[in-house]
Amino acid sequence: MLDRTGDILSRDRFALAALEVLECGKPWREADADIAEAIDFCHYYAWQMRQLSRGLSRDLPGEQNRWTYDPRGIAVVIAPWNFPLAILCGMTAASLVAGNTAIIKPAEQSSIIGARLAAAIVEAGAPPGVINCLTGIGEEIGPLLVQNPRIALIAFTGSRAVGLAINEQASRTPQGQDHVKRIITEMGGKNAILVDEDADLDEAVAGVVASAFGYAGQKCSACSRVVLLESIHDIFLSRLIEATRSLKIAPAEDPACGVPPVIDADAHTRIRAAIERGKSEGRLAYAGDSSSLADEGYYIAPHIFADVPPQSFLATEEIFGPVLSVIKSKNWTESLSIANGVSYALTGGVYSRSPANIEKSRREFRVGNLYINRKITGALVGRQPFGGFKLSGGGTQAGGPDYLRHFLLPRCITENTLRRGFVPADPEDPPA
Repeated sequence: MLDRTGDILSRDRFALAALEVLECGKPWREADADIAEAIDFCHYYAWQMRQLSRGLSRDLPGEQNRWTYDPRGIAVVIAPWNFPLAILCGMTAASLVAGNTAIIKPAEQSSIIGARLAAAIVEAGAPPGVINCLTGIGEEIGPLLVQNPRIALIAFTGSRAVGLAINEQASRTPQGQDHVKRIITEMGGKNAILVDEDADLDEAVAGVVASAFGYAGQKCSACSRVVLLESIHDIFLSRLIEATRSLKIAPAEDPACGVPPVIDADAHTRIRAAIERGKSEGRLAYAGDSSSLADEGYYIAPHIFADVPPQSFLATEEIFGPVLSVIKSKNWTESLSIANGVSYALTGGVYSRSPANIEKSRREFRVGNLYINRKITGALVGRQPFGGFKLSGGGTQAGGPDYLRHFLLPRCITENTLRRGFVPADPEDPPA
């Protein structure tokens, strides 16, 4: 069924991408990539479940041991709007291929995409009741789903505040609930890219710009901090500003769009407030101009703050918009300390040509996804399993070899084979 769903999404790829451009303001290239990732999730999890379905065994003389997996029950999938098909499809595909039924709750900003995914799964052959699309306001519907005693599993991607509230609500055991709910959360990040003094600055500038301002910074993996060694700070900042200045702020359907509008009025208000607060903490080194588009949508141009204190609001709190903080450090050890000095641990990046600093980063840069000499967005299913820890999530990584196990109940069955034969079957009994 999942393979067929992937084929249906492939058939409708361009129509779905166009819908993302319309519904979520996602530029063409990124919208198409989101559809491609959803297709990958379907085929990858179908393949992976075939491997898990074989089970494991360890037999000894006189004893057979079998490890198998069962579904957990009813899954609730609560998804965000920024990757409206890929994230929703990934969590839903994992739930279904593990044998669970699913209630999917797409974000209210991307409800049509959610409905199209449910329709594709039904077209692929899902029996009635296996997939259920429930649209509406998350604050109203979410708690009712999370607290329902029949729900066995909750898969959530979104903000830290909502994720922690789900974790707290689901930890309670109301009367009539006979199980402990499994919570799978991914809750964002405050991601840093570290630039070494021997780094290729052409690559580093391009990687930072793409990571920070792609889709207007509305990605949990987006770069929101750049940590620069003192020796390259000024030249890098100058080149970073010029590269950012070259981005075209435009409607998402414009093929030349570099920075689209943010998702809605609430996001616009929140990001503008963060920018105003940031002016009291750092130096506003660059502020793009989106005033010509003020009547067309909720546009916010890229903003770059320099001389940002590592413990300030700008440097520690997720803003989820095109706002980048530049922080200066004395050496590589301090750069790593600054990068790790936040409550998130999702993605991070390193630009360096020093084998020693690269190896030190591998050991000490504590994030779920560390990228070396490349941008920090754009994880691919099966190649870069994606997810974080600390307050970025529970340590699960979507699109990886361990992910499906979180949607399953493991069982071990042991049989003593030193018995003296079998009891003959009664011919009157029906076959097992």
